[in-house]
Amino acid sequence: MDLGPERPICKRCVLPHSPPDIVLDAEGVCSICRQEEARQSRSDDPPLLETDFVRLLQKHRGKGTHDCLVMCSGGKDSTAALYYMKRRYRMNPLAFMFDHGFEQQDAIDNVRRAADALGVDLLFYRTDAVRGLFRKMVVSGSRAVLCHPCSIWYMSLTFEMAARFDIPLIIAGWTKGQSARPGVMTRCACNVDAPEYRSMGEATKAFLKTLRDDPQYRDFPSSMEEAVARARKRHHATVLSPHWFLDQAAEDYVEVIRREVGWRPVAESYPAGSTNCSLNFLSVWNSLRHFGYTHYHVEMAKMVRQGLMTREEALRALEVNFGDETLARVLERLEPPAK
Repeated sequence: MDLGPERPICKRCVLPHSPPDIVLDAEGVCSICRQEEARQSRSDDPPLLETDFVRLLQKHRGKGTHDCLVMCSGGKDSTAALYYMKRRYRMNPLAFMFDHGFEQQDAIDNVRRAADALGVDLLFYRTDAVRGLFRKMVVSGSRAVLCHPCSIWYMSLTFEMAARFDIPLIIAGWTKGQSARPGVMTRCACNVDAPEYRSMGEATKAFLKTLRDDPQYRDFPSSMEEAVARARKRHHATVLSPHWFLDQAAEDYVEVIRREVGWRPVAESYPAGSTNCSLNFLSVWNSLRHFGYTHYHVEMAKMVRQGLMTREEALRALEVNFGDETLARVLERLEPPAK
């Protein structure tokens, strides 16, 4: 499996030398770490407090059949978010999971067990509507990150479901590594204009432009901002994650959801210990061979800088744990279903 040339890694975080977006200096420290040093020296952002989160929830608690919609992937973070909304904050959530044809059965089972254990309603959406879009990305040889158009699609879908059930709050399982401030949510936890995402973002934008000539996908949003703007014309909903406001470590809430809702890790996923769809393997391989890193490297690098995990822990989690056989299985599933 070709992953491209080996690159030196920042001595502080886990980002590699990948010019022009990420450059290591003479001390072996990446440009992103240096930029973060400068930002912290002049930042006066107040900390995110759980009391702020609770205050917002109180405005909506009990206002309708469901007062929040929780995006559920079957992973530990979104399962914990669902658990918190029901048990910690006494909300009445609607659990929402989509399957675009690549979700793993272990993840689906996690969501169903959690919904049953918590006594919450579950909306499960299964479609093949975007299979052709993913196939087009691969066949075209695009450098775009497969997860970026997917995130645009599923946030559009999530807003649509929130509108359908008139739900004012959308709850995600995004961690502090995925977003530092709630305002980033409109980019679905990945600010594609940030320096470390610049080349990836440009490749994604270039691919999305090609959809204008595709009758099936010509109305597909050109960016996350456009997707959210369209959605908010029909229904206004606020997107938040409880993990932004809590200091609980993942290992602590994993024990809770194992015991309380029967959560189990999936058999095969990247990064190690995560719960991602099988298409993610292809996305990771494409990013590594073109850029030398993935959006997971960016997220974990941020967590290392914030002291939420050690550099060694991040490096272990980011080790490639799949090969050509796994990629071949995913590529086979990208083929159009037999008629």
